[in-house]
Amino acid sequence: MPKTKDKPKQKKNKDTTPLADRADRYALYGLSVQEPANEAEFFTRTYKALNGREPRTLREDFCGTHAVCCEWVKLHPDNTAVGIDLDPEPLAWGKDNLQPKLTGGQRERITLFEDDARTKGEVPADVLAAQNFSFFLFKTRDALRDYFRHAHANLADGGIMVMDMMGGSECYEEEHEDIRTIESDVPGFKKFKYIWEQARFNPITADALFHIHFRFKDGSRLDKAFTYDWRFWTIPEVRELLAEAGFSASTVYWETTDEDGEETGEFEPATEGDADPSWIAYIVARK
Repeated sequence: MPKTKDKPKQKKNKDTTPLADRADRYALYGLSVQEPANEAEFFTRTYKALNGREPRTLREDFCGTHAVCCEWVKLHPDNTAVGIDLDPEPLAWGKDNLQPKLTGGQRERITLFEDDARTKGEVPADVLAAQNFSFFLFKTRDALRDYFRHAHANLADGGIMVMDMMGGSECYEEEHEDIRTIESDVPGFKKFKYIWEQARFNPITADALFHIHFRFKDGSRLDKAFTYDWRFWTIPEVRELLAEAGFSASTVYWETTDEDGEETGEFEPATEGDADPSWIAYIVARK
């Protein structure tokens, strides 16, 4: 029987949709700026150093995709997490994209609320986290003090509140962009540009406007994927308000450097810091 000729393979139509139109902004955000596993470990290590035991309950205010909650429940089978955010979209994204990577038991130990972070929690937390500079949305001393009072009330005895902060002279420059190349294993997005834009700063009120953009290899851009309208608080202001809200003490954790002066990614208690033009630090407040 004569051989039949193989039919020529048909080429698949290449998707010409711009990458910006296919991009998942929450996934790109997580790849660019979040290290939730490191955050969860830092919370545990810091709490244990202060209390002599490991924490078990986490409350993540302004939790967004609740990535830290997901990492928290991985650390120990008795760890439980509560995530609170007003926006249902990132909460749903985390349920659909992060929680499926957890075991059934881990998912059961996460509770989410679409609510104001100033709401009263059912269970006092060992650790209350307000990450990604989220409390900068409060623009007056009264508003921020009020939030800190609610945070204090939501902590168990010996509990700690952990916040990250940024600052430095470079952070006040208008129309300044910080551009970084991000690499990932996501098909189509294995390399892209993360752009942090400082659009506006008012030195009289300390109001600041920031945007996050993404740029892709095909030249397309996802502009204003995220926008932040904040007050740029300083460390002394925040520590004074924490004390006024009832916290017994607060400590600044400053990033350490190696022998070459390069940042290590590790944070230790400090009373002095270098005048870095762009720094990130933690404030840990004890109930």
